[in-house]
Amino acid sequence: MTAPGIAARGVRRSFGDVHAVRDVGFEARAGRITGLVGPNGAGKTTLLLMLASLLAPDDGELRVGGVDPVTHPQDARRLVGWMPDALGAWPSLTARESLVVTGRLYGMPRTAAEQRANELLHRLTFADLADVPARVLSRGQKQKLGLARALVHDPQVLLLDEPASGLDPQARVQLRELLRQLAAEGRTILISSHILIELEEIVDDAVFLVAGRTVDPVLAAAGTQRAWRIRVAGELDLDAVARALEISTADVRADRGAALVAFGSDDAAAAGLRALVTGGVAVIEYAPVLGSLETAYLDLDSPAVGAEPQAAPPPPAHEAPADGSQGEAS
Repeated sequence: MTAPGIAARGVRRSFGDVHAVRDVGFEARAGRITGLVGPNGAGKTTLLLMLASLLAPDDGELRVGGVDPVTHPQDARRLVGWMPDALGAWPSLTARESLVVTGRLYGMPRTAAEQRANELLHRLTFADLADVPARVLSRGQKQKLGLARALVHDPQVLLLDEPASGLDPQARVQLRELLRQLAAEGRTILISSHILIELEEIVDDAVFLVAGRTVDPVLAAAGTQRAWRIRVAGELDLDAVARALEISTADVRADRGAALVAFGSDDAAAAGLRALVTGGVAVIEYAPVLGSLETAYLDLDSPAVGAEPQAAPPPPAHEAPADGSQGEAS
């Protein structure tokens, strides 16, 4: 079993009367991609800031690559690549210059920094924009530059806050492929994102946060009815679907030429498919309407989970990141 690249136990952080992180405990393992999932105000960004050594917890223990980011922040920063949701770029510098400067701030010799910049520009398919000033880059292009800057010093742990925000579909596919490659190299990757469909395609594990607390995703989704889309050959007959499943027609509804039926578990859904085929229904498509992460996320955001409403904390005042950028934390 791989060792945890990130470990948190009993972590808490408040801003006055606002309890942003109340009780967080989880592990993210090396060689795997872990999704950080939760509604707005759940404490995700505050947790990432603490892991990046930009904010100290009020209580609890944090380890990043075995290093305590509170007592040894510089050691932690050498291990961590931090990509905030909004990158503070140097507007007059080109993408290449930004990467070289970032490398120099991490103590790399100029020649090594220039070589690393060229490697990343090609790996992130950014070479055609290498000599374009950052001020003219689009939101998605700045996101690519932000990821490249996070990778300059070859970190073993990546903390990514909404990395796909602003990316076009092709760039999102490229991002997924790159992150899988980075994980295969043995890195620990923790991603906070609201694009749950794409997150589900890439993550190996998930950490769920509600009102500053980690929640067991199995418990969070317990009892949740999950809708499945059933598309049949020929004309849709809701009565035939209901008869095959031995349920009321009122429990089957039409949606864009398909039938929607709710099942309480994957086992129940599998039994439903067997019943449909045995009952002579010509099924040509059978899939959940929402992914498992989306289902769990919606359940987390419901009153049934028992989470208190949580206001978003004010932006913390903290020291500048190790790469020398400005205004990156959010």
